[in-house]
Amino acid sequence: MLNGSQPLDAEEQKRSDAKKSVKPVRDVVVYTKLSIGPSLMDSSFPIPIWDQQSDDLPQLIEGLRAKLGVRGDIVSSQSRAKTMEVFGEPLSPNQVVSRICDEVRAEGLDAVIGYTRLLDRADLTPTTIRVEQHKIDAAHRQASPQYLHAIDTVRENILRFQTKILNQTTRVEVPGGGQLIHRYLPLQRVGICVPGGAAAYPSSVLMTAVCAQAAGVKEIAVVAPPTRFGAENEDFLAVCGALGIEEVYRIGGAQAVAALAYGVSNIRPVDFICGPGNLFVALAKRHVYGEVAIDSIAGPSELVLVADETINPKMAAADLIAQAEHAPGSSLLLTTSKRLITDVRQALGDLLPTLSRSEAARESLLQYGALVHLSDMESVIAITNTIAPEHLQLAIHDAREKVDAFYAAGAIFIGPQTPVALGDYVAGPSHVLPTGGTARFSSGLSANSFVRSTSIIDFEQQAVADVADSLAELAGREGLTAHRHSVDMRVRDQA
Repeated sequence: MLNGSQPLDAEEQKRSDAKKSVKPVRDVVVYTKLSIGPSLMDSSFPIPIWDQQSDDLPQLIEGLRAKLGVRGDIVSSQSRAKTMEVFGEPLSPNQVVSRICDEVRAEGLDAVIGYTRLLDRADLTPTTIRVEQHKIDAAHRQASPQYLHAIDTVRENILRFQTKILNQTTRVEVPGGGQLIHRYLPLQRVGICVPGGAAAYPSSVLMTAVCAQAAGVKEIAVVAPPTRFGAENEDFLAVCGALGIEEVYRIGGAQAVAALAYGVSNIRPVDFICGPGNLFVALAKRHVYGEVAIDSIAGPSELVLVADETINPKMAAADLIAQAEHAPGSSLLLTTSKRLITDVRQALGDLLPTLSRSEAARESLLQYGALVHLSDMESVIAITNTIAPEHLQLAIHDAREKVDAFYAAGAIFIGPQTPVALGDYVAGPSHVLPTGGTARFSSGLSANSFVRSTSIIDFEQQAVADVADSLAELAGREGLTAHRHSVDMRVRDQA
């Protein structure tokens, strides 16, 4: 029964039963004490509604995080079946990734080709693992003018932003003579993972490779699964051609990450691996970290939409669905307005049936979405910072004044006219962002992810003499007399 409402009628009972079958955050979703009448419930979308006054929000949020996390213990039935087929035993995703990476490290290209055959059903050879240059050139040459124009526009937008924020070498003068330098140089060689399972993602090439190019990286190796949405996709190859990327490999999953990290014949190891991927890609990045740098261990995409009644409910519904169609993708609306929750819930029901990925979005909204009513803006801010979402959209009347209070988010989108899709495709910052609450301590991918810094210390003799007593005092207290002696020699020489 709805709290404060009438018993469910037959149609609503059917919807409630269907909703339970997709396993929401709790076993039974409780629609809390909001002013939603039975007639509206009949036609609106049954997304979970949480209320600060009657629900345990920390528990609900933690449950959602657990479902979306990358601990590696929750997989689909299809993944479990594939694991049994390939390995003959019910290994966890962590165990699968460890076995694949260890075998690639030990056996090299043979293991990469073997796992590509088993997991992707693609028969590769040492000569066909790399996409032929003529195929990249042909895809670029045959792409439509409109598509090439879009690529060029986005590339310029990314370059304009990324070159502006790029860290610059800094020099500081030393009293007594000399200088301190903090020098930034681009990484020599990087690897980029591009998904290619359910859809093609040429935007992921732009949002990673152009950042690397803005930093000055010369060698970029791109890996994508050997599928029609991956390395065989014309749109994907056309972007590679437009960006001048010549090193593209027909491999995906954990075996691709391991090949980039350890190097195999035909593929030299890289210094840094970045780009989106599924659970197995994320776990493989974690496995190889230390051999190479990685961007993050990312989980499914997330949106927190903080809104008031200044946003059109249809726009709010569109933004929630846009995130949900990643499938999985988490979409949360946080608001102090009960009326907005009512209207957005209705708009979700109206809009979903009109979209091509409606079923995928619907399941994501039911499993990983919620409309959350909070008592005041202070609570909205506190809960948003606790969630630390990948994407935060502030569709409130005073968004620009409030934005500094939201300190934990991968990217923040200001105002009702700035949907997350702008950041995903055209704005300029990379769409590779921290997920799963890691925005509390990590940042999104940028040109600065592709540079490393070195400190250069250059002292003249007088500058050494000026600090010798302080150094001697500290080194003496630590018992490191050789340190003190190495400086005393220079001071004595000066005297």
